[in-house]
Amino acid sequence: MSRRSDVVRGLRLWFAPQQIRAEGDTPDYRFSLANERTFLAWIRTALALIGGGFAVDQFLPGLSWGLRAGMALGLLVAGVLCALRAVNHWVRCERAMRRDEDLPVSRFPALLSMVVAVVALAMVVVVLFGWEGR
Repeated sequence: MSRRSDVVRGLRLWFAPQQIRAEGDTPDYRFSLANERTFLAWIRTALALIGGGFAVDQFLPGLSWGLRAGMALGLLVAGVLCALRAVNHWVRCERAMRRDEDLPVSRFPALLSMVVAVVALAMVVVVLFGWEGR
């Protein structure tokens, strides 16, 4: 199967997860439930990032518009990507378990960590040097 058709099939499984049952063997239910808990943890992280993005935008009006918008957008984009990654990771792991393959690896956790770290460093600068950008 080509890479493109595999991606398209994976995206279809986002909206028709019952089709995953057609692949391979049913794994131990505990693994599927653990996969679901991981999915929910990613969704909670996405919601926290989105909430943090809105909080930065709404509760730091003294910041310059560019800094405030940059931090808020960084968190909001990270939240959107995290939510999309959650369902993608869930499908990929479920398929790998059914096929008795290694679980998929991803660079996304490192990317997410870097975005959060950059925004956190910007917030440290704001706290140390004041909200007015003196």
